[in-house]
Amino acid sequence: MWDMGHSNIKNIPVRALDGGDFRLADLTGPLLVVNVASKCGLTPQYTALEQLQKDYGPKGLTVVGVPSNQFMGQEPGTPEEIATFCSTTYGVTFPLLEKTDVNGDNRHPLYAALTETPDADGEAGDITWNFEKFLVAADGTVAARFRPRTEPDAPEVITAIEAAINTGA
Repeated sequence: MWDMGHSNIKNIPVRALDGGDFRLADLTGPLLVVNVASKCGLTPQYTALEQLQKDYGPKGLTVVGVPSNQFMGQEPGTPEEIATFCSTTYGVTFPLLEKTDVNGDNRHPLYAALTETPDADGEAGDITWNFEKFLVAADGTVAARFRPRTEPDAPEVITAIEAAINTGA
């Protein structure tokens, strides 16, 4: 079980979308962890997320998508359907984790840790909708939280990403 007192988010066990092994700790730079869904009004954010991966991936950032079906059943697909949708519709190249509960009794330990982080207004707690974003610094600490309607390429997100890349933290 994950020790919540431990500060390195990257050490929390996760699985890839296909069920295979995946280690966040193998990603040496900062992460942008986003709960995603294929049938949401915010789904077009995939375009900006993929652009962030293309622009900042070479500098060390990895966008990590975490499909969740907890918001009005907007991610009903199988792992294969999710992977196909993301690659064919949005050209997604960043890693996708297995479909996960981000809230509630079965909340994944990754999200139990992430949701302790407050947003810019000081609000921590449950994920409010699809496409909530967490910037995890290279050292595995959570650097920032952005609510679903904050676009992935919003100035405050870009500023936080660039700071995380430039500090190497």
